[in-house]
Amino acid sequence: MDAEGLVYTLDEGLSAVGFGKFQIMLLLYAGFGWFTEAMEIMILSFVGPAVKSQWGLSSAQETLLTTVVFAGELIGAYSWGLISDNYGRRKSFFCITVTTSGVGLLSAFSPAYSSLLILRFVAGIGLGGGHVFLSWFLEFIPASHRGKWMVIFATFWTVGTVFEALLAWLVMPRLNWRWLLGLSAIPSFVLLLFYGLAPESPRYLYMKGKKTEAHQILEKMASLNQSELPPGIFVSSKAEKVDGESLPSEHTPLLPSTREKFSRIKSGFSSFFMLFSSKLISTTLLLWILFFGHSFSYYGIILLTSELSAAQSECGSTTLHSQYLQSYSLYIKVLLTSIAEVPGLLLSALIVDKLGRKLSMGVMLSLSALFLLPLVLGQSGIMTTALLFGARMCSIGSFTVACIYAPELYPTSVRTTGSGVANAMGRIGGMLCPVVAVGLVTGCHLKEAIFLFEVVIAVTAICILLFKVETKGRELSETLAESDPKADVWGGL
Repeated sequence: MDAEGLVYTLDEGLSAVGFGKFQIMLLLYAGFGWFTEAMEIMILSFVGPAVKSQWGLSSAQETLLTTVVFAGELIGAYSWGLISDNYGRRKSFFCITVTTSGVGLLSAFSPAYSSLLILRFVAGIGLGGGHVFLSWFLEFIPASHRGKWMVIFATFWTVGTVFEALLAWLVMPRLNWRWLLGLSAIPSFVLLLFYGLAPESPRYLYMKGKKTEAHQILEKMASLNQSELPPGIFVSSKAEKVDGESLPSEHTPLLPSTREKFSRIKSGFSSFFMLFSSKLISTTLLLWILFFGHSFSYYGIILLTSELSAAQSECGSTTLHSQYLQSYSLYIKVLLTSIAEVPGLLLSALIVDKLGRKLSMGVMLSLSALFLLPLVLGQSGIMTTALLFGARMCSIGSFTVACIYAPELYPTSVRTTGSGVANAMGRIGGMLCPVVAVGLVTGCHLKEAIFLFEVVIAVTAICILLFKVETKGRELSETLAESDPKADVWGGL
Protein backbone atom coordinates (compact mmCIF):
# COMPACT_ATOMS: atom_id res chain seq x y z
CA MET A 1 0.00 0.00 0.00
CA ASP A 2 1.34 3.46 -0.87
CA ALA A 3 2.47 5.54 2.11
CA GLU A 4 0.50 8.53 0.85
CA GLY A 5 -2.72 6.73 1.68
CA LEU A 6 -1.73 6.05 5.27
CA VAL A 7 -2.61 8.16 8.27
CA TYR A 8 -1.76 7.94 11.98
CA THR A 9 -3.26 9.50 15.08
CA LEU A 10 -1.46 11.41 17.81
CA ASP A 11 -1.62 8.41 20.16
CA GLU A 12 -0.19 6.16 17.43
CA GLY A 13 2.59 8.70 16.91
CA LEU A 14 3.35 8.77 20.65
CA SER A 15 3.45 4.98 20.76
CA ALA A 16 5.84 4.91 17.80
CA VAL A 17 8.32 7.42 19.27
CA GLY A 18 8.13 5.66 22.65
CA PHE A 19 9.36 6.92 25.99
CA GLY A 20 12.89 8.30 25.71
CA LYS A 21 15.15 11.29 26.29
CA PHE A 22 12.48 13.78 25.27
CA GLN A 23 10.02 12.60 27.94
CA ILE A 24 12.81 12.33 30.51
CA MET A 25 13.47 16.07 30.09
CA LEU A 26 9.76 16.78 30.44
CA LEU A 27 9.63 14.53 33.50
CA LEU A 28 12.41 16.51 35.17
CA TYR A 29 10.78 19.87 34.43
CA ALA A 30 7.20 18.94 35.36
CA GLY A 31 8.38 16.86 38.30
CA PHE A 32 10.36 19.80 39.66
CA GLY A 33 7.14 21.81 39.52
CA TRP A 34 5.53 19.26 41.82
CA PHE A 35 8.67 19.16 43.97
CA THR A 36 8.35 22.90 44.70
CA GLU A 37 4.62 22.62 45.46
CA ALA A 38 5.24 19.77 47.92
CA MET A 39 7.86 21.85 49.72
CA GLU A 40 5.44 24.75 50.15
CA ILE A 41 2.72 22.44 51.47
CA MET A 42 5.08 20.76 53.96
CA ILE A 43 6.04 24.18 55.35
CA LEU A 44 2.59 24.23 56.98
CA SER A 45 3.74 21.55 59.45
CA PHE A 46 6.52 23.80 60.76
CA VAL A 47 5.67 27.46 60.22
CA GLY A 48 2.32 27.43 62.04
CA PRO A 49 3.64 26.23 65.44
CA ALA A 50 6.71 28.48 65.16
CA VAL A 51 4.72 31.62 64.32
CA LYS A 52 2.19 30.80 67.04
CA SER A 53 4.99 30.65 69.61
CA GLN A 54 6.78 33.82 68.41
CA TRP A 55 3.72 36.05 67.98
CA GLY A 56 1.55 34.54 70.71
CA LEU A 57 -1.21 33.40 68.37
CA SER A 58 -4.28 31.42 69.35
CA SER A 59 -4.95 27.93 67.99
CA ALA A 60 -7.58 29.43 65.66
CA GLN A 61 -5.05 31.89 64.25
CA GLU A 62 -2.54 29.08 63.73
CA THR A 63 -5.17 27.06 61.91
CA LEU A 64 -6.01 30.04 59.71
CA LEU A 65 -2.41 30.15 58.43
CA THR A 66 -2.99 26.72 56.92
CA THR A 67 -6.54 27.39 55.81
CA VAL A 68 -5.69 30.51 53.75
CA VAL A 69 -3.12 28.54 51.73
CA PHE A 70 -5.77 25.99 50.77
CA ALA A 71 -8.23 28.82 50.06
CA GLY A 72 -5.69 30.27 47.62
CA GLU A 73 -5.16 26.85 46.08
CA LEU A 74 -8.92 26.53 45.65
CA ILE A 75 -8.99 29.66 43.50
CA GLY A 76 -5.74 28.81 41.74
CA ALA A 77 -6.68 25.24 40.84
CA TYR A 78 -9.80 26.43 38.99
CA SER A 79 -8.20 29.53 37.45
CA TRP A 80 -5.04 27.86 36.17
CA GLY A 81 -7.12 25.07 34.64
CA LEU A 82 -9.14 27.58 32.61
CA ILE A 83 -6.03 29.52 31.62
CA SER A 84 -4.22 26.36 30.56
CA ASP A 85 -7.10 25.08 28.39
CA ASN A 86 -7.62 28.46 26.71
CA TYR A 87 -4.16 30.06 26.55
CA GLY A 88 -1.79 27.09 26.65
CA ARG A 89 0.08 24.93 29.13
CA ARG A 90 3.37 26.86 28.75
CA LYS A 91 1.90 30.30 29.45
CA SER A 92 0.27 29.03 32.61
CA PHE A 93 3.62 27.53 33.74
CA PHE A 94 5.25 30.95 33.66
CA CYS A 95 2.49 32.66 35.64
CA ILE A 96 2.27 29.85 38.18
CA THR A 97 5.99 29.82 38.84
CA VAL A 98 6.31 33.60 39.12
CA THR A 99 3.46 33.71 41.63
CA THR A 100 4.80 30.85 43.75
CA SER A 101 8.44 31.98 43.80
CA GLY A 102 7.92 35.72 44.21
CA VAL A 103 5.21 35.64 46.86
CA GLY A 104 6.83 32.70 48.63
CA LEU A 105 10.00 34.75 49.10
CA LEU A 106 8.10 37.86 50.20
CA SER A 107 6.38 35.79 52.90
CA ALA A 108 9.72 35.48 54.68
CA PHE A 109 9.73 39.25 55.26
CA SER A 110 6.20 39.52 56.65
CA PRO A 111 6.20 42.18 59.41
CA ALA A 112 2.94 41.04 61.00
CA TYR A 113 0.44 38.20 61.17
CA SER A 114 -2.03 39.92 58.80
CA SER A 115 0.55 40.42 56.04
CA LEU A 116 1.73 36.83 56.41
CA LEU A 117 -1.86 35.65 55.96
CA ILE A 118 -2.31 37.67 52.78
CA LEU A 119 1.00 36.57 51.25
CA ARG A 120 0.43 32.90 52.06
CA PHE A 121 -3.03 33.17 50.48
CA VAL A 122 -1.51 34.53 47.23
CA ALA A 123 1.23 31.88 47.36
CA GLY A 124 -1.58 29.32 47.63
CA ILE A 125 -3.05 30.64 44.36
CA GLY A 126 0.24 29.81 42.66
CA LEU A 127 0.38 26.38 44.31
CA GLY A 128 -3.06 25.62 42.90
CA GLY A 129 -1.50 25.20 39.45
CA GLY A 130 0.35 22.00 40.25
CA HIS A 131 -2.19 19.90 38.37
CA VAL A 132 -1.27 21.69 35.11
CA PHE A 133 2.25 20.20 35.29
CA LEU A 134 0.72 16.74 35.72
CA SER A 135 -1.75 17.09 32.82
CA TRP A 136 0.96 18.52 30.54
CA PHE A 137 3.32 15.60 31.19
CA LEU A 138 0.44 13.12 30.84
CA GLU A 139 -0.23 14.34 27.29
CA PHE A 140 3.23 13.25 26.11
CA ILE A 141 3.11 9.67 27.45
CA PRO A 142 2.12 6.58 25.39
CA ALA A 143 -1.01 4.88 26.73
CA SER A 144 0.49 1.43 27.37
CA HIS A 145 2.56 2.32 30.46
CA ARG A 146 1.07 5.70 31.32
CA GLY A 147 0.16 4.67 34.87
CA LYS A 148 3.70 3.60 35.74
CA TRP A 149 5.32 6.76 34.42
CA MET A 150 2.79 9.02 36.09
CA VAL A 151 3.51 7.33 39.42
CA ILE A 152 7.21 7.92 38.80
CA PHE A 153 6.32 11.55 38.15
CA ALA A 154 4.53 11.64 41.51
CA THR A 155 7.74 10.64 43.32
CA PHE A 156 8.87 14.24 42.89
CA TRP A 157 6.15 15.21 45.35
CA THR A 158 7.50 12.75 47.91
CA VAL A 159 11.07 13.90 47.36
CA GLY A 160 9.86 17.46 47.91
CA THR A 161 8.19 16.59 51.22
CA VAL A 162 11.26 14.70 52.47
CA PHE A 163 13.56 17.53 51.34
CA GLU A 164 11.43 20.11 53.17
CA ALA A 165 11.43 18.03 56.34
CA LEU A 166 15.24 17.79 56.20
CA LEU A 167 15.52 21.51 55.45
CA ALA A 168 13.28 22.34 58.41
CA TRP A 169 15.31 20.04 60.65
CA LEU A 170 18.48 21.93 59.69
CA VAL A 171 17.06 25.47 59.63
CA MET A 172 14.42 25.79 62.35
CA PRO A 173 16.53 24.92 65.45
CA ARG A 174 19.39 27.18 64.28
CA LEU A 175 17.64 30.07 62.54
CA ASN A 176 13.86 30.64 62.33
CA TRP A 177 10.73 30.22 60.22
CA ARG A 178 11.59 33.24 58.03
CA TRP A 179 14.72 31.52 56.78
CA LEU A 180 12.72 28.38 56.08
CA LEU A 181 10.18 30.31 53.97
CA GLY A 182 12.92 32.11 52.05
CA LEU A 183 15.04 29.04 51.33
CA SER A 184 11.98 27.02 50.32
CA ALA A 185 11.14 29.57 47.60
CA ILE A 186 14.51 29.17 45.82
CA PRO A 187 13.60 25.99 43.83
CA SER A 188 10.71 27.86 42.16
CA PHE A 189 13.18 30.43 40.81
CA VAL A 190 15.28 27.57 39.40
CA LEU A 191 12.17 26.35 37.57
CA LEU A 192 11.91 29.73 35.85
CA LEU A 193 15.43 29.37 34.42
CA PHE A 194 14.38 26.32 32.37
CA TYR A 195 11.00 27.65 31.28
CA GLY A 196 12.23 28.23 27.70
CA LEU A 197 12.96 24.51 27.26
CA ALA A 198 9.37 23.40 27.94
CA PRO A 199 7.44 22.68 24.70
CA GLU A 200 3.72 23.17 24.29
CA SER A 201 1.55 20.07 24.41
CA PRO A 202 0.89 18.67 20.89
CA ARG A 203 -2.63 17.72 22.02
CA TYR A 204 -3.35 21.31 23.00
CA LEU A 205 -1.83 22.64 19.77
CA TYR A 206 -3.94 20.41 17.58
CA MET A 207 -7.06 21.19 19.57
CA LYS A 208 -6.42 24.89 18.81
CA GLY A 209 -6.03 24.17 15.09
CA LYS A 210 -2.20 24.35 15.07
CA LYS A 211 -1.66 21.01 13.38
CA THR A 212 1.74 21.87 11.87
CA GLU A 213 3.18 22.94 15.22
CA ALA A 214 1.82 19.78 16.85
CA HIS A 215 3.49 17.66 14.17
CA GLN A 216 6.77 19.52 14.66
CA ILE A 217 6.72 18.60 18.36
CA LEU A 218 6.22 14.94 17.41
CA GLU A 219 9.17 15.15 15.01
CA LYS A 220 11.39 16.60 17.75
CA MET A 221 10.33 13.77 20.04
CA ALA A 222 11.17 11.16 17.40
CA SER A 223 14.53 12.78 16.71
CA LEU A 224 15.60 13.01 20.34
CA ASN A 225 14.31 9.51 21.14
CA GLN A 226 16.10 8.14 18.05
CA SER A 227 12.89 6.65 16.69
CA GLU A 228 10.60 7.24 13.72
CA LEU A 229 7.05 8.41 13.29
CA PRO A 230 4.66 6.09 11.41
CA PRO A 231 4.46 6.60 7.63
CA GLY A 232 1.64 8.70 6.27
CA ILE A 233 -0.28 11.81 7.26
CA PHE A 234 -0.65 12.95 10.86
CA VAL A 235 -4.24 13.28 12.14
CA SER A 236 -5.36 13.90 15.69
CA SER A 237 -8.29 11.59 16.34
CA LYS A 238 -9.87 8.31 15.30
CA ALA A 239 -12.87 10.23 14.01
CA GLU A 240 -10.69 12.15 11.58
CA LYS A 241 -8.85 8.97 10.63
CA VAL A 242 -12.08 7.20 9.71
CA ASP A 243 -14.38 9.99 8.55
CA GLY A 244 -11.97 12.70 7.53
CA GLU A 245 -13.43 15.06 10.14
CA SER A 246 -11.07 17.64 11.47
CA LEU A 247 -10.67 20.17 14.19
CA PRO A 248 -10.54 23.85 13.15
CA SER A 249 -7.89 24.50 10.56
CA GLU A 250 -4.73 26.37 11.47
CA HIS A 251 -5.42 28.57 8.44
CA THR A 252 -8.67 29.94 9.86
CA PRO A 253 -8.45 33.76 9.61
CA LEU A 254 -7.56 35.44 12.86
CA LEU A 255 -10.32 37.23 14.71
CA PRO A 256 -9.90 40.94 15.45
CA SER A 257 -8.16 41.37 18.81
CA THR A 258 -11.27 42.55 20.71
CA ARG A 259 -13.42 39.73 19.37
CA GLU A 260 -10.61 37.26 20.01
CA LYS A 261 -10.38 38.28 23.65
CA PHE A 262 -14.15 38.00 24.02
CA SER A 263 -14.03 34.60 22.30
CA ARG A 264 -11.36 33.36 24.73
CA ILE A 265 -13.36 34.54 27.75
CA LYS A 266 -16.49 32.88 26.36
CA SER A 267 -14.47 29.73 25.67
CA GLY A 268 -13.29 29.71 29.26
CA PHE A 269 -16.84 29.70 30.59
CA SER A 270 -17.84 27.13 27.97
CA SER A 271 -15.12 24.72 29.04
CA PHE A 272 -16.36 24.97 32.63
CA PHE A 273 -20.02 24.39 31.75
CA MET A 274 -18.99 21.49 29.48
CA LEU A 275 -18.04 19.62 32.67
CA PHE A 276 -21.77 19.44 33.43
CA SER A 277 -22.81 18.06 30.03
CA SER A 278 -24.73 14.80 29.98
CA LYS A 279 -21.57 12.82 29.17
CA LEU A 280 -19.40 14.36 31.90
CA ILE A 281 -21.61 15.42 34.80
CA SER A 282 -21.45 12.13 36.70
CA THR A 283 -17.67 11.99 36.21
CA THR A 284 -17.31 15.59 37.38
CA LEU A 285 -19.38 15.18 40.55
CA LEU A 286 -17.74 11.89 41.50
CA LEU A 287 -14.28 13.42 41.00
CA TRP A 288 -15.22 16.27 43.32
CA ILE A 289 -16.06 13.81 46.09
CA LEU A 290 -12.97 11.74 45.29
CA PHE A 291 -10.58 14.68 45.57
CA PHE A 292 -12.31 16.16 48.61
CA GLY A 293 -11.97 12.86 50.45
CA HIS A 294 -8.38 12.24 49.41
CA SER A 295 -7.24 15.76 50.32
CA PHE A 296 -9.09 15.75 53.63
CA SER A 297 -7.53 12.47 54.72
CA TYR A 298 -4.02 13.02 53.25
CA TYR A 299 -3.47 16.52 54.65
CA GLY A 300 -5.16 15.46 57.87
CA ILE A 301 -2.56 12.72 58.33
CA ILE A 302 0.24 15.25 57.71
CA LEU A 303 -1.19 17.66 60.29
CA LEU A 304 -1.85 14.82 62.76
CA THR A 305 1.88 14.08 62.66
CA SER A 306 2.74 17.53 64.07
CA GLU A 307 -0.27 17.92 66.38
CA LEU A 308 -0.86 14.49 67.92
CA SER A 309 2.04 14.26 70.35
CA ALA A 310 1.57 17.71 71.84
CA ALA A 311 -2.17 17.14 72.17
CA GLN A 312 -1.72 13.78 73.87
CA SER A 313 0.70 15.39 76.30
CA GLU A 314 -1.68 18.26 77.09
CA CYS A 315 -4.61 15.85 77.48
CA GLY A 316 -2.76 13.84 80.10
CA SER A 317 -1.80 10.74 78.13
CA THR A 318 0.64 8.53 80.02
CA THR A 319 1.66 6.45 77.04
CA LEU A 320 4.14 8.94 75.65
CA HIS A 321 7.72 8.99 76.85
CA SER A 322 9.21 12.38 77.71
CA GLN A 323 12.04 12.05 75.21
CA TYR A 324 9.46 11.67 72.46
CA LEU A 325 8.37 15.25 73.07
CA GLN A 326 11.82 16.84 72.87
CA SER A 327 12.45 19.59 70.32
CA TYR A 328 13.81 17.33 67.60
CA SER A 329 11.02 14.76 67.79
CA LEU A 330 8.70 16.76 65.51
CA TYR A 331 11.25 16.83 62.68
CA ILE A 332 12.05 13.14 63.12
CA LYS A 333 8.36 12.20 63.02
CA VAL A 334 7.60 14.36 59.99
CA LEU A 335 10.68 13.03 58.21
CA LEU A 336 9.78 9.40 58.94
CA THR A 337 6.17 9.77 57.84
CA SER A 338 7.30 11.65 54.72
CA ILE A 339 9.61 8.77 53.84
CA ALA A 340 6.51 6.57 54.11
CA GLU A 341 5.41 7.97 50.77
CA VAL A 342 8.25 6.13 49.00
CA PRO A 343 6.87 2.60 49.58
CA GLY A 344 3.39 4.01 48.95
CA LEU A 345 4.42 5.16 45.51
CA LEU A 346 6.23 1.89 44.81
CA LEU A 347 3.07 0.00 45.70
CA SER A 348 0.92 2.15 43.43
CA ALA A 349 3.47 1.82 40.59
CA LEU A 350 3.29 -1.96 40.86
CA ILE A 351 -0.49 -2.26 40.81
CA VAL A 352 -1.84 0.75 38.86
CA ASP A 353 -1.34 -0.79 35.40
CA LYS A 354 -2.21 -4.32 36.58
CA LEU A 355 -5.27 -3.80 38.77
CA GLY A 356 -6.38 -0.59 37.12
CA ARG A 357 -7.04 2.85 38.60
CA LYS A 358 -10.26 2.07 40.46
CA LEU A 359 -9.21 -1.10 42.25
CA SER A 360 -5.80 0.36 43.11
CA MET A 361 -7.41 3.36 44.81
CA GLY A 362 -9.93 1.19 46.64
CA VAL A 363 -7.34 -1.21 48.05
CA MET A 364 -4.96 1.51 49.26
CA LEU A 365 -7.72 3.67 50.75
CA SER A 366 -9.00 0.69 52.74
CA LEU A 367 -5.52 -0.01 54.10
CA SER A 368 -5.14 3.65 55.08
CA ALA A 369 -8.35 3.44 57.13
CA LEU A 370 -7.10 0.28 58.86
CA PHE A 371 -3.86 1.99 59.91
CA LEU A 372 -5.70 5.00 61.36
CA LEU A 373 -8.26 3.03 63.37
CA PRO A 374 -5.99 1.92 66.30
CA LEU A 375 -5.21 5.59 67.05
CA VAL A 376 -8.70 5.82 68.56
CA LEU A 377 -7.49 3.82 71.57
CA GLY A 378 -4.35 5.90 72.15
CA GLN A 379 -0.91 4.48 71.41
CA SER A 380 2.69 4.91 72.49
CA GLY A 381 4.83 7.43 70.65
CA ILE A 382 6.58 4.79 68.57
CA MET A 383 3.33 3.01 67.69
CA THR A 384 1.66 6.31 66.80
CA THR A 385 4.48 7.11 64.38
CA ALA A 386 4.32 3.59 62.90
CA LEU A 387 0.56 3.81 62.33
CA LEU A 388 0.83 7.26 60.78
CA PHE A 389 3.64 5.89 58.59
CA GLY A 390 1.35 3.16 57.25
CA ALA A 391 -1.64 5.49 56.85
CA ARG A 392 0.37 8.05 54.91
CA MET A 393 1.99 5.34 52.76
CA CYS A 394 -1.40 4.10 51.58
CA SER A 395 -3.00 7.54 51.42
CA ILE A 396 -0.37 9.00 49.09
CA GLY A 397 -0.54 5.88 46.91
CA SER A 398 -4.29 6.22 46.45
CA PHE A 399 -4.12 10.01 46.05
CA THR A 400 -1.46 9.65 43.36
CA VAL A 401 -3.62 7.27 41.34
CA ALA A 402 -6.54 9.71 41.69
CA CYS A 403 -4.36 12.51 40.26
CA ILE A 404 -3.57 10.26 37.27
CA TYR A 405 -7.16 9.12 36.87
CA ALA A 406 -8.78 12.58 36.75
CA PRO A 407 -7.06 14.00 33.62
CA GLU A 408 -7.41 10.63 31.87
CA LEU A 409 -11.19 10.86 32.20
CA TYR A 410 -11.52 14.22 30.42
CA PRO A 411 -10.94 15.10 26.74
CA THR A 412 -8.07 17.47 25.85
CA SER A 413 -10.43 20.43 25.36
CA VAL A 414 -11.36 20.46 29.06
CA ARG A 415 -8.63 18.29 30.61
CA THR A 416 -6.92 20.87 32.82
CA THR A 417 -10.19 22.67 33.54
CA GLY A 418 -11.82 19.43 34.71
CA SER A 419 -8.88 18.24 36.75
CA GLY A 420 -8.38 21.80 38.02
CA VAL A 421 -11.92 22.06 39.35
CA ALA A 422 -11.56 18.59 40.92
CA ASN A 423 -8.33 19.75 42.58
CA ALA A 424 -10.15 22.89 43.74
CA MET A 425 -12.71 20.70 45.51
CA GLY A 426 -9.79 18.86 47.05
CA ARG A 427 -8.51 22.16 48.40
CA ILE A 428 -11.82 22.61 50.20
CA GLY A 429 -11.06 19.33 51.94
CA GLY A 430 -7.60 20.69 52.72
CA MET A 431 -9.16 23.85 54.17
CA LEU A 432 -11.50 21.92 56.44
CA CYS A 433 -9.07 19.26 57.69
CA PRO A 434 -7.04 21.67 59.92
CA VAL A 435 -10.24 22.30 61.88
CA VAL A 436 -10.25 18.58 62.64
CA ALA A 437 -6.52 17.89 62.98
CA VAL A 438 -5.75 21.02 65.01
CA GLY A 439 -9.13 21.87 66.54
CA LEU A 440 -10.45 18.47 67.63
CA VAL A 441 -7.09 16.90 68.51
CA THR A 442 -5.82 19.84 70.55
CA GLY A 443 -9.26 20.03 72.15
CA CYS A 444 -8.73 16.47 73.45
CA HIS A 445 -11.28 14.96 71.03
CA LEU A 446 -8.96 12.44 69.40
CA LYS A 447 -11.57 9.70 69.00
CA GLU A 448 -13.99 12.03 67.25
CA ALA A 449 -11.25 13.23 64.89
CA ILE A 450 -10.20 9.70 63.92
CA PHE A 451 -13.79 8.54 63.43
CA LEU A 452 -14.44 11.50 61.14
CA PHE A 453 -11.40 10.56 59.04
CA GLU A 454 -12.71 7.00 58.82
CA VAL A 455 -16.13 8.19 57.63
CA VAL A 456 -14.58 10.44 54.97
CA ILE A 457 -12.40 7.59 53.70
CA ALA A 458 -15.41 5.22 53.59
CA VAL A 459 -17.48 7.71 51.54
CA THR A 460 -14.52 8.19 49.18
CA ALA A 461 -14.18 4.43 48.70
CA ILE A 462 -17.89 4.11 47.86
CA CYS A 463 -17.48 6.96 45.35
CA ILE A 464 -14.73 4.99 43.56
CA LEU A 465 -17.14 2.10 43.00
CA LEU A 466 -19.57 4.42 41.21
CA PHE A 467 -17.20 5.49 38.43
CA LYS A 468 -18.26 3.94 35.11
CA VAL A 469 -14.87 4.12 33.38
CA GLU A 470 -11.58 2.31 33.92
CA THR A 471 -8.80 4.16 32.03
CA LYS A 472 -6.07 1.50 32.28
CA GLY A 473 -4.44 1.19 28.83
CA ARG A 474 -6.94 3.54 27.12
CA GLU A 475 -5.93 6.30 24.75
CA LEU A 476 -6.67 9.86 25.83
CA SER A 477 -9.71 11.37 24.12
CA GLU A 478 -9.32 14.65 22.26
CA THR A 479 -12.93 15.81 22.08
CA LEU A 480 -16.13 15.29 24.04
CA ALA A 481 -17.52 13.17 21.22
CA GLU A 482 -14.72 10.62 21.74
CA SER A 483 -15.42 10.18 25.45
CA ASP A 484 -16.93 6.76 26.13
CA PRO A 485 -18.89 6.58 29.37
CA LYS A 486 -19.76 2.93 28.74
CA ALA A 487 -16.17 1.67 28.83
CA ASP A 488 -15.32 -1.44 30.84
CA VAL A 489 -15.55 -0.47 34.51
CA TRP A 490 -12.89 -2.80 35.85
CA GLY A 491 -10.57 -2.91 32.86
CA GLY A 492 -11.18 -6.57 32.18
CA LEU A 493 -10.61 -7.86 35.70
